[in-house]
Amino acid sequence: QVQLEQSGGGLVQAGGSLRLSCSTSARTFANYAMGWFRQAPGKEREFVAAITWSADSTHYADSVKGRFTISRYNDKNTVYLQMNSLKPEDTAVYYCAMGWYGTRQSDFGSWGQGTQVTVSA
Repeated sequence: QVQLEQSGGGLVQAGGSLRLSCSTSARTFANYAMGWFRQAPGKEREFVAAITWSADSTHYADSVKGRFTISRYNDKNTVYLQMNSLKPEDTAVYYCAMGWYGTRQSDFGSWGQGTQVTVSA
């Protein structure tokens, strides 16, 4: 089981920005797509963004398109989620995941521990 270590969550005012990081020591990092999901209180986990192993393609949920950017640096075994123009409805626990390029939870086999993002109005 690959271990993914997340960092970068916190509390921010609406309109602000945060950057989430997810890293691993796994040598296979560069072979797999990476994704971000989130789960708000009382709601199901939902897809946020994904990036191919080579970073030549990305995909975003409509709710974050134009505000969030996913990126990766294979030489650092790290994927980022830059979140700008944050809204209170972005409040959730965010999870990074490693697997196949897609939008379903089942596309990803390894998951980070989750990090809380809270956006105040």
